[in-house]
Amino acid sequence: QVQLVESGGGSVSPGGSLRLSCAASGISLDCYMIGWFRQAPGKEREKVSGVSTCDGSTYYADSVKGRFTISTDSAQGTVLLQMNDLKVEDTATYSCAVHLSAAPARLMPGLDFGFWGQGTQVAVSS
Repeated sequence: QVQLVESGGGSVSPGGSLRLSCAASGISLDCYMIGWFRQAPGKEREKVSGVSTCDGSTYYADSVKGRFTISTDSAQGTVLLQMNDLKVEDTATYSCAVHLSAAPARLMPGLDFGFWGQGTQVAVSS
């Protein structure tokens, strides 16, 4: 049973930082992609960032490039999303999901993701 559990959300002031963690378990493949998504109230879900466990390639949405960094901790079976210089518009529920193929992360925008976590709230306000 594939299971994804997010943690690390919270409330910060603009310019602050948070680190989200996605703990994945039950994935029998060696190669897959973990993606981070976010959805703000009244808005469509947005693809934020992704990482391939096959080649280590990464993807970032233009809105977070230079501020967010995705990384993997294979020993812990987690994917981290370091979010720096947070803006009010980053406020959303952040969720991670898995794509079960060896596709490179640059293809993330066109891929389907199954097995979602429950999400974690990020609130940025002054």
